[in-house]
Amino acid sequence: MTNQTAVSASEADKEAVNAIANTDLADAANIKYLTRDNAVFTKTEGQMLVVKVGDEEHAGVYVHCSFPHTNRSIYLSVRTIENKEIGMIRSLDEFPEEMAKLLEEQVRIRYFAPEITKVVKVKEEFGYAYWEAETTAGMCRFTVRGGGGNTKLITATRLLITDVDGNRFVIPDLSGLSDKEYRMVEMCM
Repeated sequence: MTNQTAVSASEADKEAVNAIANTDLADAANIKYLTRDNAVFTKTEGQMLVVKVGDEEHAGVYVHCSFPHTNRSIYLSVRTIENKEIGMIRSLDEFPEEMAKLLEEQVRIRYFAPEITKVVKVKEEFGYAYWEAETTAGMCRFTVRGGGGNTKLITATRLLITDVDGNRFVIPDLSGLSDKEYRMVEMCM
């Protein structure tokens, strides 16, 4: 192989790599929007959300808030249980009222997080914290795995707690806790 042939092969490799990279970027930027014209959402008897896009039907899909995360009616990502995105909804206003209500309900279920109004007891044992707390959804007992960011400050005073089953609880204002409650919570942070 001559030097010129080696250089040409190297340039061809670079072009191939760039072509693949550009394709990946193009695919990443190519967002598939779900609209009233191309998607139909329904619910199964088991209360699972189903979406039919063209000829494909996806059972057991979830609706995730994308951006801004606090707005629960625009830029919603519809994903499979394997977290593969099926498509994006620009706005719930683009769907018929019944379907928009169904999607709103799914978002509410996904982001349901009772607020803890009183920390009754927190006991740590073998890498787990066993919580007992009064919440806006009633008295709750739940288990939180130690470490791994299952107890996160999402603002300077707002704490998000995720239990071993993926349920989320919120302490809206840590400064509102009594000293005793704060000490119990602090050992989990």
